[in-house]
Amino acid sequence: MSDAPSNLGRMDIILIPGLWLDASSWSEVTTDLERAGHTVHPLTMPGVDLPAAESADIGIADWVDAAVAAVDAVAAPVVVVGHSGGGNVAWGVADARPDRVSRVIFVDTVPPPSGFGISEFEIVDGVVPFPGWEFFPAEDVDDLDEATRARTAPLTHSVPARVPTDEIKLGPGARHRVPVTLLMGGLDQETLESELEQWGPYAEEFRAIDDAEVVRIGSGHWPQFSVPNRLAALLDAAITRR
Repeated sequence: MSDAPSNLGRMDIILIPGLWLDASSWSEVTTDLERAGHTVHPLTMPGVDLPAAESADIGIADWVDAAVAAVDAVAAPVVVVGHSGGGNVAWGVADARPDRVSRVIFVDTVPPPSGFGISEFEIVDGVVPFPGWEFFPAEDVDDLDEATRARTAPLTHSVPARVPTDEIKLGPGARHRVPVTLLMGGLDQETLESELEQWGPYAEEFRAIDDAEVVRIGSGHWPQFSVPNRLAALLDAAITRR
């Protein structure tokens, strides 16, 4: 498919970054989506880049509340996009506002079941700093060349200590009626479903969704940095799909 977004199905889009990133991480993607006619709302989550004294009480529920507030501030139904750990937030939004969210798009992550967190990382001085590109497995970062790593590392920030391990609390299941697209870096639908079977409750959560599709990006874990035009085109395709 072409990497140029279409001009059909214009929508309000809430962009939720993953851990250590802020609204600026979406800048190249935002440009393409706005060119396609969408209205884009990239978020910076509460407590990002704040010291422990100002962020110790901030948890995943506060991130969900901030994203819900962004949805409530838009008149029309919205598309909610979550990258990596931001997918937990996006799914919390769908749970809180299932009638306001027209689609949830996960970028290289999957919908979490209730009671699960993002992951565990080292806490330093009461916050979780970005661990550096070398921390991550090769398949996540191989498509980030040295220039991209050098350019984007300064865009990373610490996150509140509670956020990565906080368990998300979800309701009975109205979120499962919201259409879902999973844009996965290197996995197609067959491979993802096979892997999910090893993840217990994650497989159950995925199977409970009424309308879910999986699309392979052909990237590592940070396509907004490595292939932003391709990511924007795939987001646009998912948004305009009927």
